[in-house]
Amino acid sequence: MLGLFIPLLLAISLSAQSSVDEFLQQARVYERQVNYAAAEREYKQARKLAPQNLEILKRLGILYQTESKFTQSVEMFKKVLASQPQYPEVNFYLGVSYLGLNENAEAIDSFHRELATPHPYPRCRYYLAVAYEGQGQINAAIEQLNGLVLANPKDLDALYQLARLYKNASFQAMDMLRKEGPDSFQLHALMGEIYADEERYADSIREYRAALTQRPDATGIHYALGVDYWAQHDNDSARKEFTLALKEDPSNPLTHLYLGDIARREGHYAEALSDLQIAASGEPMMAMAHKLLGECYANLGRLQEAKTELIASEKLDSNDPQTHYLLARIYRQSRDLSASQQEMEQFKKLSSPQKAKP
Repeated sequence: MLGLFIPLLLAISLSAQSSVDEFLQQARVYERQVNYAAAEREYKQARKLAPQNLEILKRLGILYQTESKFTQSVEMFKKVLASQPQYPEVNFYLGVSYLGLNENAEAIDSFHRELATPHPYPRCRYYLAVAYEGQGQINAAIEQLNGLVLANPKDLDALYQLARLYKNASFQAMDMLRKEGPDSFQLHALMGEIYADEERYADSIREYRAALTQRPDATGIHYALGVDYWAQHDNDSARKEFTLALKEDPSNPLTHLYLGDIARREGHYAEALSDLQIAASGEPMMAMAHKLLGECYANLGRLQEAKTELIASEKLDSNDPQTHYLLARIYRQSRDLSASQQEMEQFKKLSSPQKAKP
C-alpha cells in the first residue's frame, strides 16, 4: 500500500504546482493589461494552494507596490524576509516601498541589506542615493552616484542626479556666501567666473575688478581678466592683464598662448612665435598652440615649419576645419595639389552646418 501511496502524493504535488504556475502566469498577463484587481485575485488563489511559496508573496508585494499600496507591500516583503533574509531582490523592493512611505532611514537599511546579497538588484545603488538625499545625507548620495558613473559612464539617470545634486549644493553655497559676505572677494571672484561662462564679459570684468579691490594681490584674477578682454577683442587691455599674470606665473603655457594670439591678431607674426613656442613646449598636446604657430610660420613664408606645426595640430584635433584650410594653403603653395585638394575637402566637410562646433 505504501508503494502506491507515494506516487499518489507526488502526482497531487505536481498537480498543485502546475496550478500555482498557471495562476502566476495569468496574474502576470493581468498585470501587463493593468488589470491589477484581477492579478491580485490570481495571486491570492495561488497562495491558497501554496501558502509557504515565497515567490508568490514577492510577486504580490510588487503588485501592491505598483498600485502604491506601500504598507501592504512592506507586509508581504517582510513575510518573505522572515523566512529567507536574502531572498533575491526582496530587500531592494522593500527599500523602494519604504521610499514610497517617505521612510528614508528604513529604505537605506533595506538597500544596504540588498547590496550584501550575492546578486544585488542592478539599480540598488541608485535608489540608495535617492534615499540618502531624502535623509539629507548629500555627500553619501553623491558617493553612491559617483560609483555608478564610474562603473557606467553612460548611466544618464545617475549623471542627471549627480549634476542636480552638485547644482543644488552650488546654489545653497552661493546663497550662504551672499548672506555672509555680500561684498567679499570670494563672491566677486565667483560671480566673475559665472558671468565669464555665460559670455557676459563686461559683467565678469566688473566683478573681477571688485575682487581685486578687496584683495589686490590675489593670484589668477589678472589671467581671468585677460581672457575676458581677449574675448572682446580688446587687445591692449588683454595684453596688459596677461603681462601682469606672467609675473604671478611666468611659465604658464595658456598665458603665453593668449599673448601669442594677440600678437598674431595684430599681424606681428615674428613677435608671436616666442610666446607660442613656450605654450607648445609647456603643453605639447595643445592643438591650438601648434595651429597658431603654423599660421604664423606660413605668414612669414616658412612653409616647411608651418606644415610641421599644422600636421601636429591636425593629429591632436582632426576636427578643426581651420587647420585643414591652412594645410590646404600650405600644400598649394608647395605645389602639392593632390594633398591640397584632400585638405580642402576635409575643410568643407567639417565646415558644413551639421559639423559646426560652438
